[in-house]
Amino acid sequence: MRAFTVHTGLVAPMDRANVDTDMIIPKQFLKSIKRSGFGPNLFDELRYLDEGQPGQDCANRPLNPEFPLNWPRYEGASVLLARENFGCGSSREHAPWALDDYGFRAIIAPSYADIFFNNCFKNGLLPIVFEENIVDDLFKEAEIAEGYELIVDLPRQVVVKPSGEELPFEIDEFRKHCLLEGLDEIGLTLKETDAIRGYESQREKTCPWLFHAIK
Repeated sequence: MRAFTVHTGLVAPMDRANVDTDMIIPKQFLKSIKRSGFGPNLFDELRYLDEGQPGQDCANRPLNPEFPLNWPRYEGASVLLARENFGCGSSREHAPWALDDYGFRAIIAPSYADIFFNNCFKNGLLPIVFEENIVDDLFKEAEIAEGYELIVDLPRQVVVKPSGEELPFEIDEFRKHCLLEGLDEIGLTLKETDAIRGYESQREKTCPWLFHAIK
């Protein structure tokens, strides 16, 4: 998992509430569990005018001209601005995979569905919660100023606007540590490799019959 420290990124707006995980990555793309290759199909039903299929080359598909991510001004965006209850619906981990594969590193919204919120941290995405009035202001500023960028400073827990104004955000200390170190659950476990091997070695001495049964 990629570590997250300080990120400066172009902001793209997703100005609708209750965006569910099927809208983020439609169900037909859930056959793969590789965690990569989902970026071209992020928001597939909104982004394209035809129905996408797994393995399809998206380069020549007809784009929806009304969808913001298709606008040149938001090309290369890595901070997603969203509305309340983002990531609701089914608990597919493919949703943060698709957002990450597209290039997003942080999401800003008033609220998230719990499972999606947790899955973001497990995949190196930083979901930030701000009050609705703050999110409203960010939407307005991003619409007015083309090339609108935000600095997301995780160590200091602030989002810095182009004006220099700092917006503090809350994050659980353990999740912050994992993001800063680039550690998912597997990474956390591997940090204890020596202790695990020591336990297994001692366990084999006291209960050898258990290990003989599995060898």
